[in-house]
Amino acid sequence: MPFHNQQILPAPRKTKDLEKLMTSDFSYLVLLETHISQLKSIFELANAHGKKILLHADLIGGLKNDEYAAEYLCQMIRPAGLISTRGAVISTAKKNGLIAIQRLFLLDTQALEKSYVLLERTKPDYIEVLPGVMPHIIREVFERTGIPIFAGGLIRTVADVENATAAGATAVTTSRSELWTHFASTSK
Repeated sequence: MPFHNQQILPAPRKTKDLEKLMTSDFSYLVLLETHISQLKSIFELANAHGKKILLHADLIGGLKNDEYAAEYLCQMIRPAGLISTRGAVISTAKKNGLIAIQRLFLLDTQALEKSYVLLERTKPDYIEVLPGVMPHIIREVFERTGIPIFAGGLIRTVADVENATAAGATAVTTSRSELWTHFASTSK
């Protein structure tokens, strides 16, 4: 089942792409890299267009990625959710009633096993698995944790999206605008 009826979670890297998405059919967007000074205006724009933003807390320039920064984001910016590799940020998001998305970089078996320990402690609402082009790992992580999965990283084609969702990913995060266009047009 898609995440709030979205198979794709657009993750724009450029301001002009973010602005274009404001008039799209996507309800949820992922905000990756930004600067703390831009947050207020970005969220005002998103709110004016009825968009919900999943904010990557680790990639905000000028803001440390710790529980204090997460508390600031939860209280002052109020995104729909926070994405982070850090357990303290995930715990803070959950405590504040935001969607908590634990991002995992699965480079090898050791990283995967350490991630399972982290997930047991943080119990996020969602897990973002990177790279997202590993269907068998997506399936394994979901089966082992029971936590819904987002697939991200190195997603380049429609087939990559389809393989990730066939393996059990709830949604796919991608910065590729051609995939946003394809999946926006197929969801109507």
